[in-house]
Amino acid sequence: MDTTVTNATTGKVWGGGNQPMGASYGKLMMWFFILSDALTFSGFLVSYGFSRFKFLDIWPIADEVFTHVPFFHGNYPMYYVAFMTFILIMSSVTMVLAVDAGHHMKQSKVAIYMFLTIIGGGIFVGSQAWEWGTFIKGSYGAVETRGGRILQFVDAETGHQVALADFATTIETDRVQHEAKNGIWFESESAGTTYRLEEVVAGVQSHENILVRTETINAEGKKTVLDRSESLEILNQAVGVVEGANLIHNEYGHRLFADFFFFITGFHGFHVFSGVMINLIIFFNVLLGTYEKRGHYEMVEKVGLYWHFVDLVWVFVFTFFYLV
Repeated sequence: MDTTVTNATTGKVWGGGNQPMGASYGKLMMWFFILSDALTFSGFLVSYGFSRFKFLDIWPIADEVFTHVPFFHGNYPMYYVAFMTFILIMSSVTMVLAVDAGHHMKQSKVAIYMFLTIIGGGIFVGSQAWEWGTFIKGSYGAVETRGGRILQFVDAETGHQVALADFATTIETDRVQHEAKNGIWFESESAGTTYRLEEVVAGVQSHENILVRTETINAEGKKTVLDRSESLEILNQAVGVVEGANLIHNEYGHRLFADFFFFITGFHGFHVFSGVMINLIIFFNVLLGTYEKRGHYEMVEKVGLYWHFVDLVWVFVFTFFYLV
């Protein structure tokens, strides 16, 4: 009881007796949270690593998946992901400057650097949302075999992947519309794709330059491209068209790749979004002079620890998921 009373009179942040390593109660609890969260992310990344190396010969190649940049058409492997990483790292720098300004009790500088940190976090979250949308929508399309293998298509002359729209043949068909009198429903059908399987197969047959590329990675680190006869033969095993990626189908390759992408980047994105929201609250408190009245900016330092942790986790996610 006495300790609690003296806390108010001495102005100390910690009211629980001896301070472990000179840290206040709030900072110590933040370190406990960071440690537990680090173990959670470690478990996710270890699981990803086991799955990745178990299916090493058929795992999607990141340079062929993350090739998009907003407002630009073309093949820019990893450019936008690198931009996102740079923005998040720079936001960590501005957070350091905000904490340093807080140590010197410079309210205006704390507010400026906190605002820049929030802007950086917002850009990252928005970029990740755009990347998700692009990943879900897909770019080229593929077909899936009975065994769950994904078959993509390339131009025999250039070796570049081609979209289904570039060669698929449109075949007119009549679809029975719903009629109340006979209760025809299509609830059991899966979501329709832009092109049906027969249209894709017919397109391959009519375009001599179209070859099939399988998931299997060869000794050169590239996906195996079949010759013309092999391409036509393996299409007999196809059961459906895949466009984009979700938790069931994935046009880029193995389904687990999409599962881990959504789970790991989504979990990290949730952390960044939460950090932005917390930073906003701290930012407005700085503007209101809350921490000037308290005589310290420890709250900025605590949220800074969380932000640096989120930044560090992304470095590992970027390294193991996108680069390795």
